[in-house]
Amino acid sequence: MSQTTDNTKRFDTLLVANRGEIACRVMRTARAMGLRTVAVYSDADANARHVREADEAIRLGPAAARESYLNVEAVVEAARRTGAGAIHPGYGFLSENGAFVEALDQAGIVFVGPPASAIAAMGDKSAAKARMAHAGVPLVPGYHGDDQDDALLKAEAEKIGYPVLLKASAGGGGKGMRVVESAAGFQTALDGCRRESRAAFGDDRMLIEKYLTQPRHVEVQVFCDSHGNGVYLFERDCSVQRRHQKVLEEAPAPGMSEGLRREMGEAAVRAAREIGYVGAGTVEFLLDASQGQDGAFFFMEMNTRLQVEHPVTEMITGQDLVEWQLRVARGEALPLNQEELSITGHSFEARLYAEDPEQEFLPATGTLTRFAMDLEGTGLDPERVRLDSGVETGDVVSMHYDPMLAKLIVHGDDRAQALATLNRALAALDVQGVVTNRAFLQRLATHPAFKACKLDTRFIEKHEETLFAPHHYRMEEYAGAALVGLNQLSRESKSDSPWDRHDGFRVNAPHTIRIALCDPAHAQDTDDSEAVVVVKGTRADNTGPWHLTIGDETLTARLDPLAGDAVAITLNGHRRRLQARLVGEGARNVVVMVDSRGETRLFWRRIDAIDHGHHEAESTLTAPMHGTVVALLVEPGVRVEKGMPLMVMEAMKMEHTMSAPTDGHVASFHFQTGDTVGQGDVLLEFAPDE
Repeated sequence: MSQTTDNTKRFDTLLVANRGEIACRVMRTARAMGLRTVAVYSDADANARHVREADEAIRLGPAAARESYLNVEAVVEAARRTGAGAIHPGYGFLSENGAFVEALDQAGIVFVGPPASAIAAMGDKSAAKARMAHAGVPLVPGYHGDDQDDALLKAEAEKIGYPVLLKASAGGGGKGMRVVESAAGFQTALDGCRRESRAAFGDDRMLIEKYLTQPRHVEVQVFCDSHGNGVYLFERDCSVQRRHQKVLEEAPAPGMSEGLRREMGEAAVRAAREIGYVGAGTVEFLLDASQGQDGAFFFMEMNTRLQVEHPVTEMITGQDLVEWQLRVARGEALPLNQEELSITGHSFEARLYAEDPEQEFLPATGTLTRFAMDLEGTGLDPERVRLDSGVETGDVVSMHYDPMLAKLIVHGDDRAQALATLNRALAALDVQGVVTNRAFLQRLATHPAFKACKLDTRFIEKHEETLFAPHHYRMEEYAGAALVGLNQLSRESKSDSPWDRHDGFRVNAPHTIRIALCDPAHAQDTDDSEAVVVVKGTRADNTGPWHLTIGDETLTARLDPLAGDAVAITLNGHRRRLQARLVGEGARNVVVMVDSRGETRLFWRRIDAIDHGHHEAESTLTAPMHGTVVALLVEPGVRVEKGMPLMVMEAMKMEHTMSAPTDGHVASFHFQTGDTVGQGDVLLEFAPDE
């Protein structure tokens, strides 16, 4: 890198100090601008997609982030070795680390982001509140002081009035954050927040804010350059969250008046200028949804980096924000002024996580046996569907990092069209081998309250009953599942011999097959929970026509395999296209079918052949995934009641509490605080009351 007399900083090689979809997305724009790209990786990511796509890649160290991606010296040395004149931090890891920025300044390497002073100004949330008050940015009532005495914090919470929100002063991303409903739960919440904050940020200072009962999370994208220019690229609504982490984002925020949009945007630019900001940043506000489209808004925090959800802003403005970042880092002026920016259409982003929503969003690990977006036959415009991903088929999802796999971003002429596109695109996203939240995202996107823009940050909690309601199976779902399983087993036959067929073939006789189907949640129940489909036909190729009898109803059916896992199922002349597959799960096979109405999962077994029966589930206190023990909450031998917390483990940056399965006592713990545990390890021996 060299600096010219016109204050423009030149570099032809960019190192991306991050991983996964973040690194892949940044490198895509860098390559389009003619830059060479350098990836960095840990041992766990040696074969990761971002490593494969870079021009060069440098190993940083072991899997643990603190020994690799957070190792400032190793990252700077990687830049020196490869001649990288600039480093883009992505979002997360070192992106808001002032010491890292100072190290790059000393090394003569351009940091694609704000100056260290701006990061410091917003990194301490308590000090940031004071700066924002000086800039005339509205603040939520709260306590942001330096005195961190427990008794004082509790007194301040009572002064503010419950419910209050405890937040890590140095934190973000939902870490070290709890809602406290009453004084009785304050101390427990404070202890948990401090423990999480120390682990995530090395700082356990807290701030307290009034918890709004109907808040929307609306954030404004700002951009500033080194020439004194500053603009806002409108706002995003990120209200749909779980554990204070965003799940669905959209731009622009629905129901915003032009006056409120301008007022929030100008406040965001004032916030950025107050701290001498340069580059891309996001100013986050809480908007009081109880007051309609012109409700009061309050500064929450500023993220001094590019945000995960920046693609929705790119979709509605037509601008590449990473390109803007790189140009500003070179010393150039902003490409456009405020009057030249406008909103076109509407955009949504859905975050695809390796996690199980049915198990309280527990992170998942494993190998992706298939990861694909099949838009063929969906009628969707590929220009309006974007998948930002850091994984491909065959990649391993490990325990070491955030479980986000990809972001699905769509665009439409208006909100209704964009939402319909999102739902159809989610249905076309085929992920196998690892449990994900894809089906849950579809339920969110099709929920009547979400479609009606009835949004606030407790959307998932408020609609938990409907979002997690038991599935009521339709006749066509039973019929389709029966045929999907039959077709796939036939395709997997190892020979053409009729003796090896799985389809009920009989010499000189019609095929007759009996298939039992049930909800996976009832897999251990009696046969009363099953639906029986009797399949009859005269053809041996498993496409049909078949006659399916379910109870008193008979359907004429046909199945036509399409590309990949797509099939077309015709029932009584009604043809539907869907993604469908049969996979092994426990003691039975399970059929998974996905279309624009959502996902259907049914256990599938033949009952005219060998019945393997039902298997009892053994309940045990085992580690749900790889992680670290952070707290033992009871003494062995002390009686506890059902549901009482016993121990806490940390996995994928989140804490998971193991609770007593019934009344009894812990006979012994198998691990101590600080120990690493593997998925499936028995954590403790529990003795129930006799």
